[in-house]
Amino acid sequence: MVQSTAGPRSPGTEAPANGNGEHRPQTGFWALTIGSVGVVYGDIGTSPLYAFREAVTAAAAGGEVTRDIVLGVLSLIVWSLIIVVTLKYVVILLRADNNGEGGTLSLTALAFRALGRRSSGVIILGAFGAAMFYGSSLITPALSVLSAVEGVKYLTPQFEPFVLPVTIFILIALFAVQSRGTAKVSVFFGPITVLWFVVISINGLLHIADDLGVLAAVNPYYAVKFLAGNGMIGLITLGAVFLVVTGSEALYADLGHFGRKPIQFAWFGLVLPALLLNYFGQGALVLSDPAAIADPFYKLVPESMLLPMVVLATMATVIASQAVITGAYSLTRQAIQLGLLPRFEIRHTSAEQFGQIYMPRVNTALLIGVVLLVLMFRSSSDLAGAYVLAVSATVWAASALGFIVIWRQWQWSFWAALALMLPFIVIDTVFIAAASLKVLDGAWVPVAFGGFLILAMMTWRRGTQFLVQKTRRIEIPFEPLVNSLEKKPPHIVPGTAVFLTSDPDFAPTALLHNLKHNKVLHEHNVILTVVTVDMPRVDESERVKIAEISPRFHRIELKFGYMETPNVPKALAIARRKGWQFDIMSTSFFLSRRSLKPSPNSGMPLWQDRLFIKLAKTADDATTYFHIPSERVVEIGTQVSV
Repeated sequence: MVQSTAGPRSPGTEAPANGNGEHRPQTGFWALTIGSVGVVYGDIGTSPLYAFREAVTAAAAGGEVTRDIVLGVLSLIVWSLIIVVTLKYVVILLRADNNGEGGTLSLTALAFRALGRRSSGVIILGAFGAAMFYGSSLITPALSVLSAVEGVKYLTPQFEPFVLPVTIFILIALFAVQSRGTAKVSVFFGPITVLWFVVISINGLLHIADDLGVLAAVNPYYAVKFLAGNGMIGLITLGAVFLVVTGSEALYADLGHFGRKPIQFAWFGLVLPALLLNYFGQGALVLSDPAAIADPFYKLVPESMLLPMVVLATMATVIASQAVITGAYSLTRQAIQLGLLPRFEIRHTSAEQFGQIYMPRVNTALLIGVVLLVLMFRSSSDLAGAYVLAVSATVWAASALGFIVIWRQWQWSFWAALALMLPFIVIDTVFIAAASLKVLDGAWVPVAFGGFLILAMMTWRRGTQFLVQKTRRIEIPFEPLVNSLEKKPPHIVPGTAVFLTSDPDFAPTALLHNLKHNKVLHEHNVILTVVTVDMPRVDESERVKIAEISPRFHRIELKFGYMETPNVPKALAIARRKGWQFDIMSTSFFLSRRSLKPSPNSGMPLWQDRLFIKLAKTADDATTYFHIPSERVVEIGTQVSV
């Protein structure tokens, strides 16, 4: 009953934006800029807690931390921030917006539009990027909070046994409050994160004088020299260096919430300078005292300020985790609307902000996964190795999709688009290769989780396609049926019947069963189709399309963007303004509930049939998903073999 123009059919406001990535909210530029610091940059902003330490430790490989190692690693960090984050995301991809919205699936929808068809290759790229984002969503809260809490052991070694329990307590509390919404708490996200960046920049700046020679790392020569002279160790180190850009995908994903200019201004005006100052401060400290590599971030902090710094770091990492959690909700909703996942329950937690949503099943799955990761790895160092592969895969997918959009949507020549994006694709591929060396050390966990999600998405998409093909064979064309009913009508009963269907050209199964078993026809009948378009949101003026088929039958099409949750009664109220008589109390909604059974002739292997059926059973019912009053719903069951 849901039709998508941007992907396979799925069984089952915020202020509009212009085409330049700029939302049209009432909030001012400075408020948006500060807000973007809290939401967009929370993850990448907490990377200094562990990234430099892990990269230098990997480069030293258990040996002495030399000057060449420190300068080589710092140079790699500087140029990773410039190439991957600044050039690719801040300068290029922020311009590839889908009516103001960003993110992997927004880029996928743009690629659909650019190609003019639903390419399987684009679907796979989008599903791959989305699945890897889920994998990184598991690790971000675990790694960030754990690395912050580990700072307490520098106050006194007696605190060390409490690191894990305190981390798990904070994480459980974080996920427990999700159902209450984040609108009130998020007001403080921006100012706290701004304070975080100011503090870490001061900490770094105060220590650069420990060894001013550290500034030579700005020269890319040191990065090239280190990679060329260290072989496999250089590649392993590169995987650890990628930790400094984890969270860069959030720059693009949160484009619709803040707009391009506030995000760019926050990056160049605060975030990038603060990160560079802190990394250079850590480097200078380690050059002057190699033993500080044990935890250079907290070694920058005066002992008297260590406890406040641990508290601030914990707050910053909770904010970073919050951004990833809400990002997972948003991504799941987009995947549902694009036909990649079954319907899941979506609760809106704010009447003012459309984007404030809560998804109980996603929340529970993330909580279980995050706590298990903390218990499995037990330290931020071990978790860091598992983190990089999932994030680098997400970034690689964005580069590949970005090439398609720049080539076809921006109408660049093939070679010009390739010249622009190929260097990023090559760099991302090298990062993936480097991160793959950590598969046996734990990187397999997010990859396995992401791999299962890719399998689930592809199974759901393929299964729904086969289901549509099967039902098409037994369906009756709609208009000949209407002509037959007009000539020889059954018993007419008062009221309005609304039949939901994914294809208005064929008679809905519920209508056929109602005629066959109840032998009645309502006075007014509506064939209703809910269409998901490849735009984030649809303006109310374009929401409803009405066509009269006969005096007793109307066809209504409701359009929703892939970032919207369909609300059928509210949309039908718009139809009433266009002249269609609609009274919810005299209207019955007829839904067809399918009972699926595996079939040897489905076109899919039996194991995939069974997986598709299990996924279908997890789907939220249409009544709840479309916000239809349950007392106005009549469900008619049918059995279908897939």
